[in-house]
Amino acid sequence: MGSRARRRVLLVAISASLVLAACATGVHDQAPSIGSRTHARVTDVIDGDTVRALVDGNEITIRLIGIDTPEKDGPYTDLECYGQEATVFTRDRLDGEEVSLGFDVERTDRFDRTLAYVWLGDELVNESIIAEGAAVLLTIPPNVAYVERFERAQREAREAERGLWGSCP
Repeated sequence: MGSRARRRVLLVAISASLVLAACATGVHDQAPSIGSRTHARVTDVIDGDTVRALVDGNEITIRLIGIDTPEKDGPYTDLECYGQEATVFTRDRLDGEEVSLGFDVERTDRFDRTLAYVWLGDELVNESIIAEGAAVLLTIPPNVAYVERFERAQREAREAERGLWGSCP
C-alpha cells in the first residue's frame, strides 16, 4: 500500500473514531455551548442550504451542515424536483433574520464557505428544513453533531410524505 493510500485509510479511521467517540459520549445530540456560537444577520438566501450573512461587519457564505436541498434553476445548476420550494422555505425562515451560528469540527468546506448549524432562537433551522421535507440528510464526517436529530426529522418527514417525500418521484 502506497503512502497516499495509507494516509486515506488513516483519515477514514480517524473520522470513524471521532464519530464513534461522539456517539459514545452523547456529544452528538447536545447543543453547542452558547460561548461557541457566533451571531449573524442573514442578508441573502442563495438556495435551500446556502445563505449569506453579516458576521462582525463581514459578509460570509454559509453552507448549512447536515442537509442537502434540491437545486434551484441557476447559472450552474438545473432545477430539481422541490428545488424552488426548498429555497422559498429557507428564504421565508431566514431572510433578514438575526441568527446564531454553531460550528462542528470543520469550519469551512472546499469552496471556502463557512459550515454552520443555524439557530433562530431555540430552533435549529437545519433540522427544521429536513422536518419540512425540503432537504435530505447529508452526513459528512467529522461534522456529525446532530446526526441523530436529523435522522429522526427525516424519518418523520418521509413517513408523513412531507415536501419532497410526497412530491418527487
